[in-house]
Amino acid sequence: MAKTLEFFFDYASPYSYLASEQLAAVVKRTGAELRWRPFLLGAVFKATGNVPPITNPSKGMYLAKDLEDWTHYLGLPSFRLPDTFPVDSLKANRLGLVAAEHGSIAPFSHAAFRASFVEGKDVSDPQVLAELARSVGMEPEKALARIDNQEIKDALRRNTDEAVAQGAFGAPTFFVGERMFFGNDRLMFVERALSEA
Repeated sequence: MAKTLEFFFDYASPYSYLASEQLAAVVKRTGAELRWRPFLLGAVFKATGNVPPITNPSKGMYLAKDLEDWTHYLGLPSFRLPDTFPVDSLKANRLGLVAAEHGSIAPFSHAAFRASFVEGKDVSDPQVLAELARSVGMEPEKALARIDNQEIKDALRRNTDEAVAQGAFGAPTFFVGERMFFGNDRLMFVERALSEA
């Protein structure tokens, strides 16, 4: 059985974006299978009593610097927060699950994260979502209609509930078996766990 890395994330999370840009190399080095698991970060915060760092003025100021430092360190394009932040990512997260059904969650996720954190687009905007769907070969009208399907809503809720039940309190959260790791800056520990699995 292949080693599996479960990646729980939200398209509104800039640190999930940073993690997503590093995961291809991790799974290549370890031979792991990557499972992209969109969840609702706001619901995770609510369930665990956690709060977004942006709500604390000091943390919010540091957040901008930290994200710029990370993008420079990783050699990524200049970081840009969307004008509306935090963004309502409910539809984007559901569309990620539609992309998973289509077999294109990885390219969709990269496109969604870059739209938000490189181009500063609002991924709650239906036009932006349509562009993202089209970019990975999905028919936009069908894909956007699918996000209102109860099956997709339930799948997002299950991902969220499962992550919380396993101990998640924020994003990105990773699981290697039952071992949990939090944060894009813990990927060296994720990689070690995969290598030992």
